[in-house]
Amino acid sequence: MPAHIKYILFFVSLLGVQASFAQSKLPVIKATSKSVSINDGGFLDKNAWSLSPGIRPDVYTADRSRQPKWVTFYTDIDSIRVKVTPGSTFNFVVVLNGKDSCFTQIASAISPASMVKNNVATHDTVPFILTADNAISIKTILNDTDTLLLHFDASSFDFHFTQNAILKKTRLLANHADALAGKATPNYNKLNKAAKLQMGSLVWHNVEVLPTKITADGMDGRFGWNLFEGKQVELDYDKNIMIVHSRLPKALKGYVKSKIGFARSFPYINGTFEIDGKKYTGNFTMDTGSGQALILDSAWVSNQHFPKDLKLIKSSILRDPRGNQYEIKIVQAPLYRLNGFALSNIPTLLLAGKNPMGFEINYLGNDLMKRFNMILDFEKDNIYLKPNKLTPLKYKGDS
Repeated sequence: MPAHIKYILFFVSLLGVQASFAQSKLPVIKATSKSVSINDGGFLDKNAWSLSPGIRPDVYTADRSRQPKWVTFYTDIDSIRVKVTPGSTFNFVVVLNGKDSCFTQIASAISPASMVKNNVATHDTVPFILTADNAISIKTILNDTDTLLLHFDASSFDFHFTQNAILKKTRLLANHADALAGKATPNYNKLNKAAKLQMGSLVWHNVEVLPTKITADGMDGRFGWNLFEGKQVELDYDKNIMIVHSRLPKALKGYVKSKIGFARSFPYINGTFEIDGKKYTGNFTMDTGSGQALILDSAWVSNQHFPKDLKLIKSSILRDPRGNQYEIKIVQAPLYRLNGFALSNIPTLLLAGKNPMGFEINYLGNDLMKRFNMILDFEKDNIYLKPNKLTPLKYKGDS
């Protein structure tokens, strides 16, 4: 889409927000506490939202879904229930302590702009390197001057840079010079926006960057799937290229298609273990930022009565992107099917304790995912898989 059209669409949408809040008959609910609980499509987060009278509007982005769903805001004394559909927004006011008006908006994670199709098909190619830790490493140029290595993580969101990279490789800190010289404490919660980010022929402008303390080994940060809403992301491990399509490619010979689901905005696909004549099917988020092959949620293992007598490879400690540590066991699963493709003797990590996501979900790491060229269709929510030259390789976690 030409830049001037995008600007016009943004300007029109901004006018719409201002006009809607200028209306005198917005729905009103009351509160005596700033803390608000939210039920988003059946997932209840207690005290997940804090009312902010100074922000107009304060936007809550609902979990990503292409199906209509209900989102309910619960204050300490009142509530409002809103139907969310792709591209929708809903404006209302929360009156705090009878005097402060908190102008609030509930917005779909699928923006109207991502639903507008360009008449001209685009295919942006980005070269990558698959690291020894199975990270999809991509050279990224920040503001035409700074070079960083970011990895694509299909179970992550937005742009995240490590604190070390922010300090030493960028000028995003408000007090960069003093912080770099050790004269001031870096404030990673107050970063300048990236005026320009470029990967191959892909370019983003005026991008918000979030800090992180941990990412894939050797990387300066990561970027997530939601940056490609409404598009198709092709990962070709035979050619070591990522191609971002504005339209689904037509030549899909050898690819097998299945649906992508979403839980709390995390994309997932189905996979099935076959062990001793029994099948164990679950949802697996595509954690292309993980160097492992398969990681199983402890609640899912318990609910499925997953076998406890599989061959033990080793015990280990796993660290997630938030820096939390989890004791795990790695066992050998004799057969796992993904999109109908059979994979044998897979090193499978069994998480101990509660899943850090806060809900039941398993993980497909890139030690397994890298064995397939794939197209992630974030317009129709499908995945296309085709075995590639990496399929016969030994698994990293095997011994």
